[in-house]
Amino acid sequence: MKKLVVFLIGVMFAGGAMAAGKPFQLSLTPDIAIFNRSQRINGLTIGIWSENPQTALALGIVNGSTGQSSGLSWALILNYADNYQGVHWAPVNYTKGDFLGWQGGIVNYTAGTMKGLQTGTVNYAGSLTGLQLGLVNYAETAKSGVQIGLVNIIPSNRWFSGLPDELAPGMIFVNWRF
Repeated sequence: MKKLVVFLIGVMFAGGAMAAGKPFQLSLTPDIAIFNRSQRINGLTIGIWSENPQTALALGIVNGSTGQSSGLSWALILNYADNYQGVHWAPVNYTKGDFLGWQGGIVNYTAGTMKGLQTGTVNYAGSLTGLQLGLVNYAETAKSGVQIGLVNIIPSNRWFSGLPDELAPGMIFVNWRF
């Protein structure tokens, strides 16, 4: 037990020497945590519900990433972020801004630009550059994207008049825009 306490104290002091952020975060909620929610975490975050700007491996039930964050977030229920680069794996993944990487879950939602891959039952992107694989795929606009699923919607497409660069506003099985 003594060795564990010495190790944890060492980690906290070593983290203080790193100007860019802390190496480790434990949290029950964003307000009941080792470090406050505005502290950048560069390393590992473990919590019931955590919320920090981070470049980290985040493991928990609900993972929140504020500001420009990156890494791998794996949650039992929800990942949410302002802007994120990396991997979000949870039943529900929500990004308020832009996402670059892979969102994998049941519901994936990126309000801004989604660059990369969304795999889920329902996928939403404000602007898509990449691939959506799911039962229902929706992209407000697409710069260069492909949708594969049962229902695929890109409202900014025109009905077959832009072939081969775009297919249609709504299609079954596949839709695209280049």
